[in-house]
Amino acid sequence: MPKDWFEWHELYNSEPTLQQRLQIVREYISHSLDASLPGIIRVVSVCAGDGRDLLGTLSNHSRAKDVYARLVELDPKLVERGKLAIESAGLAKQIEFVNGDATNSSNYAGVVPADIVIVCGIFGNLADEAELNRLLRNLSLLSKKGSSIIWTRGETKGIRHSDTVRKLLREAEFEEVSFKLTPTGDMAVGLHRYLGEGSALPENQQLFVFSGTPNRAAQPVFQTSGE
Repeated sequence: MPKDWFEWHELYNSEPTLQQRLQIVREYISHSLDASLPGIIRVVSVCAGDGRDLLGTLSNHSRAKDVYARLVELDPKLVERGKLAIESAGLAKQIEFVNGDATNSSNYAGVVPADIVIVCGIFGNLADEAELNRLLRNLSLLSKKGSSIIWTRGETKGIRHSDTVRKLLREAEFEEVSFKLTPTGDMAVGLHRYLGEGSALPENQQLFVFSGTPNRAAQPVFQTSGE
């Protein structure tokens, strides 16, 4: 089992479930870019990993040059790999990779409210439904009316965790645009639109507590689903 998140991300090279999930996430990012108004498209990615979802989409998207993005990730090795990919793609002036705590509101200052907010691989690493609800409601601090929210959630056999996510999103003023399960049926990906007016971003507020570990998160790839 993976010992750290860098090692966990290597599973994308071999695990069909993660590859399928990534494909849908990129599809939803592309859809959101297509639907964005002319001009700058602001994107934030929370717990961004190495940014392969956004960067892989921008590699062949017609609006890549319109994107200004901030990706926030705590693991320095993932950030280093992401920065190399950004430089290779010629997007270093548009995309910044912050090696920092994605749970801290201050790491999003200056780039929110965003047009697209990516919160993938997070919900299964929260302690309980109350913590999930706190994060979903705090998305109003990163969003504005009409913002796209792209999320993922693993499904445990016999338990549709995504049903809870969809219910709480409705209660937090998010409208469902699209929802898909991976062909394996154990990963859910959603695209929602924020209908609220957004809220001012406070300084140094904890948006959520990330309580998962790479070892535990790897379990769903082979058995149930925790991300």
